[in-house]
Amino acid sequence: MNIKRNWPGIACCFLVFTAVCIGLTFNMQGAFIASGHPELGLLFFTLPGIAASVVSRGGEVVRSLVGAILAAPICLVVMRLVFNPSRTIVQELAWLLSGVFWCALGALFFLFVRRVFEHRRENKNALRGGR
Repeated sequence: MNIKRNWPGIACCFLVFTAVCIGLTFNMQGAFIASGHPELGLLFFTLPGIAASVVSRGGEVVRSLVGAILAAPICLVVMRLVFNPSRTIVQELAWLLSGVFWCALGALFFLFVRRVFEHRRENKNALRGGR
């Protein structure tokens, strides 16, 4: 892998993952707990994976995974220092690691959708006679 081409995807995932984490931590006392489904907030962690796959040329899952893994300790420190911790550090670490999982799942989802559209376009061209 070429290091120079990896940084945009990793940086994009790092920034979006951090923004989603801080946004969800700020909002965790409000909407998600009041709805009775606080786990729905984890679905927002698919956005950094999708963003990293869009920015990356090859759209590899590894780039979004590296960005999320690099952002997780920063998010943990920010959550512990800036916000009033309502959970133990083990619970917050588990929440962040599940966010890393959802981030990778978002990247895989984007790659799946892109592959489906490429396959569909190839089949359409084959039916037309290969133009």
